Amino acid sequence: MRIAIYHNLPSGGGKRALQEMTRRLAQRHEVDVYTLSTAEHDFCDLRSYCQRHIVVPFRPLSLARRPFGRLNQGIRSVDLLRLESPQRRIAAQIDGGDYDVVFVHNCQFSQSPGLLKFLRTPSVYYCAEPPRQIYEPTVDRPYGHYSRAQRLGNLVDPLPFLYRSTLATLDRKNVHAARIVLVNSAYSSESLYRVYGIFASICYLGVDMECFRPLTLPKDDFVLSVGQLNPRKGFDFLIRSLSLLDSAHRPCLILASNFTDEREQDYLAQQAEALRVDVTFRCQVSDTELLALYNRARVTVYTPIMEPFGFVPLESMACGTPVVGVGEAGVRESVVHGVTGMLTERDPNAFAIALNKLLVDPMRTHELGQNGLRYVQQKWTWEATINRVEASLQAVTGYNVAVE
Repeated sequence: MRIAIYHNLPSGGGKRALQEMTRRLAQRHEVDVYTLSTAEHDFCDLRSYCQRHIVVPFRPLSLARRPFGRLNQGIRSVDLLRLESPQRRIAAQIDGGDYDVVFVHNCQFSQSPGLLKFLRTPSVYYCAEPPRQIYEPTVDRPYGHYSRAQRLGNLVDPLPFLYRSTLATLDRKNVHAARIVLVNSAYSSESLYRVYGIFASICYLGVDMECFRPLTLPKDDFVLSVGQLNPRKGFDFLIRSLSLLDSAHRPCLILASNFTDEREQDYLAQQAEALRVDVTFRCQVSDTELLALYNRARVTVYTPIMEPFGFVPLESMACGTPVVGVGEAGVRESVVHGVTGMLTERDPNAFAIALNKLLVDPMRTHELGQNGLRYVQQKWTWEATINRVEASLQAVTGYNVAVE
């Protein structure tokens, strides 16, 4: 098959899935990649996997600085509309390129890319999630509180509503234009039905077991959590939970991130100091360093708020390290409670009790770690993911693709 792949990913996330799917599809098919100049091409480099890498220029408008910050939601709304022109241009190039199918990934501005509604070529859209800033409440933080004057301004400012309504309208049209929509979990499938009224197909992602694997490294006295340093990752919950453990035996918490909100880091550091929890921040962690951290950690702790999927539990289990997590959203589909890790309610006391059970029982921790390793080797492979992707490509093209 001749496949066109589109993406406009930022540096924050989605890299592993896009790279792995592109690499594996390119081994079986003829693949070209289309993208915008705003994508982080060095962070998520696909150029070595494709025959052609076409970059279409797009420059977002400059955001206003204080005291004119209120204009920014209006500026972002204009950018959403300005994006329609390069998206239409990319769709025309793809339609004129004799491709069998377009495999579309997220856009950092509009979530679902606008080219979906302009394409005549059959399209499969891998939807990581709906725009969470529209459909989910914000996470409360002291640094996010408004002054009285700001609250009064919010009552009469039409620009936030303009941005949200523009994004929601365009995103809905784009999603409905895709022939097939794939999602990363059953939780995501349910979310898409609530938001868009469509039934998406579940296509679980895999874990790179060449990159993430057991090493013969001794365990150190720390627990590990991985993710962007922002309020939705639930690191404050982790700090509160750890503070409930006996201080004489409380492990250090290492937070490994590839993106850092400095305000959030300051907030977490202050919280950790007040609760006497030892926290180390590791930023811009390489895969090599992350591999060592997974292997050296006694346990991986995972508590993001309603994370649709999350690679972290799979990567940890692939290294033989069990996971203690909050049993909500996608983590319920990747961690088997009592077998590959422990799941609790979002309650600091319950989480601390579950974590402590593993910290004081190294044999049990090792057993769960080995169970997790076998589990990802059996179920969470990229080969299985690509087979599911190819089944969807077959459904819109009619090609006879063998699916296991």
